[in-house]
Amino acid sequence: MSGWDKAEKLRSSKLSEYKITYTNTKTKKNRTVPISRELYEEIYKPTSGRLFEECYTPFCYILKNKLGITLPSGQASHVLRHTFASHFMMNGGNILVLRDVLGHADISMTMRYSHFAPDHLSDAITRNPLANL
Repeated sequence: MSGWDKAEKLRSSKLSEYKITYTNTKTKKNRTVPISRELYEEIYKPTSGRLFEECYTPFCYILKNKLGITLPSGQASHVLRHTFASHFMMNGGNILVLRDVLGHADISMTMRYSHFAPDHLSDAITRNPLANL
């Protein structure tokens, strides 16, 4: 996942079958993120132009006026990254894979992004290798 501005600036040349490649990232490393077939088919354009139009303002408008959700100014992509990370982990995702998807150089940053619901802490009991001795 990336900042909103990076996503809006993505060009078709960065899209390959079921993957998006980010270049010139904050960590100075290119990052390729897998995407679903459905998303690929939705955003693929056989041109070299941008994949997306400017959509941050309309997105925030819909959040506020249709859904009643107000985010602090400039925080939509930040909140979405945290939400994605939390749900990725709650669905059984691997923290190392999440680190790569989010583009973090340090796993400790990923751990800050991946908040857990309290019920998921009980998973520590069921997955404990000593529990079945």
